[in-house]
Amino acid sequence: MDFGIVLQTDPPARDVVAGLRAAEDCGFRYGWTFDSCVLWQEPFVIYSQVLAATRDLVVGPMVTNPSTRDWSVTASLFATLNDMFGNRMVCGIGRGDSARRVIGQKPASLAVLGSAMHVIKELAEGRSVEHHGTAVQIPWVRNGKLEIWMAAYGPKALRMVGEQADGFILQTADPDIARWTIGSVREAAVAAGRDPSAITMCVAAPAYVGTDLAHQRDQLRWFGGMVGNHVADLVARYGDSGVVPKALTDYIKDREGYDYAHHGRAGNRSTDFVPDAIVDRFCLVGPESAHVERLQELKEIGVDNFALYLMHDEKDKTRDAYGSAVIPQV
Repeated sequence: MDFGIVLQTDPPARDVVAGLRAAEDCGFRYGWTFDSCVLWQEPFVIYSQVLAATRDLVVGPMVTNPSTRDWSVTASLFATLNDMFGNRMVCGIGRGDSARRVIGQKPASLAVLGSAMHVIKELAEGRSVEHHGTAVQIPWVRNGKLEIWMAAYGPKALRMVGEQADGFILQTADPDIARWTIGSVREAAVAAGRDPSAITMCVAAPAYVGTDLAHQRDQLRWFGGMVGNHVADLVARYGDSGVVPKALTDYIKDREGYDYAHHGRAGNRSTDFVPDAIVDRFCLVGPESAHVERLQELKEIGVDNFALYLMHDEKDKTRDAYGSAVIPQV
């Protein structure tokens, strides 16, 4: 299993660079950031500094979306950084939540997302593709390579991952949900004539190493609220009839609203509806041994990559514990 760190691009940017450099030194192979350029600083500017400051770290957004930038701009950003630093970029992408809603826009449709993934990959790898009704090619791309990892929860999105994406991002560490979603992706890949083992399965979730469970839960409760935004969309589309597992849908019944000013932050007041049991299921808490046990379970389900959201009050301690005790055992 490979490991990554997910940070927010809060100023000053030098702290983000230093944090991801330290993560690589601890044994993490991937460095991710949020991509909501109103809530945080523009990540692609910072990626150039991260890549320059690290040796082999693979870098990308967790996640970008099809609507913030024209697809040609997104492709060129990835291709430029890959040309400068040797194909060390990865494109995590989804429909768009905070980046879109904070400016009063809805997330993109799945159809738009699917088209965007195709165009971005073709352009970033130097091939010609139709974009806005015109044949477009980036002529300076040399040996470009860009994997597209798609974030998904619902049945239609999971099918698209299996049919098209190079990787799958599941934003929860719940084993039951991982088993269902990874199984759905694999089934879709087989139906599309693809090798399901060629799709990287990535679980992204917060982790906090320590012994004060009550404090850990309070620090990570924000994640249940963030996931709840996506689950609310699924319930609006599919209802609670059983198409989507109850492990995802039941806990949002008391959800009343969400303030994106506190998105992804410990102490988010919009997440009081998230019970302790959901924090324990969706996140990794407790001592190092508990993290190893959960990661081994996820590994057996088929998870290839764990991306650790590092947003709480013991970031360095948790990062270092992963480097010294967790990663070596998994």
